[in-house]
Amino acid sequence: MKTVLVTGGAGFIGGNFSIALTPGGQYRVVNLDALTYAGHLETLKPLEKNPNHIFIHGDIRDRALVKTLLTEHAPDHIVNFAAESHVDRSIDSPGDFISTNVNGMFELLEAVRGYYSTLSGAKRDGFKFVHVSTDEVYGSLGPGDERFTEKTPYAPNSPYAASKAASDHLARAYHHTYGLPVNITNCSNNYGPYQFPEKLIPLLISKARRGEPMPVYGDGQNVRDWLYVKDHCEAIRLVMEKGRAGETYNIGGGAEMKNMDVVKMICAIMDELFPQSPHRPHEKLITFVQDRPGHDRRYAINAGKIEKELGWRPSETFPAGLRKTVQWYLDNEEWVAAVTRETYKGERLGVSGK
Repeated sequence: MKTVLVTGGAGFIGGNFSIALTPGGQYRVVNLDALTYAGHLETLKPLEKNPNHIFIHGDIRDRALVKTLLTEHAPDHIVNFAAESHVDRSIDSPGDFISTNVNGMFELLEAVRGYYSTLSGAKRDGFKFVHVSTDEVYGSLGPGDERFTEKTPYAPNSPYAASKAASDHLARAYHHTYGLPVNITNCSNNYGPYQFPEKLIPLLISKARRGEPMPVYGDGQNVRDWLYVKDHCEAIRLVMEKGRAGETYNIGGGAEMKNMDVVKMICAIMDELFPQSPHRPHEKLITFVQDRPGHDRRYAINAGKIEKELGWRPSETFPAGLRKTVQWYLDNEEWVAAVTRETYKGERLGVSGK
């Protein structure tokens, strides 16, 4: 059984990855998470009795802790999800993003570099560090522009995107300078179970259920490429197992949608799945709000490289995945309540779609 150290493994994508990776007996997951507002043990409840899952409450900025975990558990792979990830929060508090996404990445890489230097033989040959990043590092596309590829120049437009770009550069540098076997993945907008309800889709589902205004930034014409989180997790697993060291892989859902169209689809699904709602039709709850500063117009991923090299392509269509997601949130009110007990920071909550 191989051991994988998952950082940020109580968050949305990291939690789904931990849940997907642990069953079957192939992998033991050592899960490190700081349990900030978006990381919750509630997300890991499916693993609470699984002997192949070990949770440690801690921060990637704590190099001594990470070094101890590496020595104690001797992971075969490391997958880094740990990050501050919400654009609106980065506008309000950019320092938090520099601290975690840049300084934290440096501390993590330094600990891993030291650990890697102690490995030999098959353990060293098979080791992999996968850094999970975002398409936002590439900036914004126009309506007729080609989709982002792995060769698209970085042009981040928000403090969040800039901090993730910096972490990507650090990962790449540690591969080329120190020989650390690194892969970087840049994904499009994820959606699915366990996403903290400040992001567009879960926020709008929660608002619709409560009959509250469903906020949409600007004119609602911003375009995002939507990726079902379970498809994303499968892609990350393939990169971890088979990706060529030093390579970047773009992971996209192939589902470009205008935010306004996503909102209307959610309303229609809510009308169908929640017929007893006193707020039907839910579309009447849509409310346009002032656009956020520097709001990127369009993101779109060309995932041809990962399909060609690793045989991955998304299996979930957006309409089917969105329906599953709405149903999951309607069925899991207790999880939503548990993770939202803390007061939201700031006033801008997830209406951007990223």
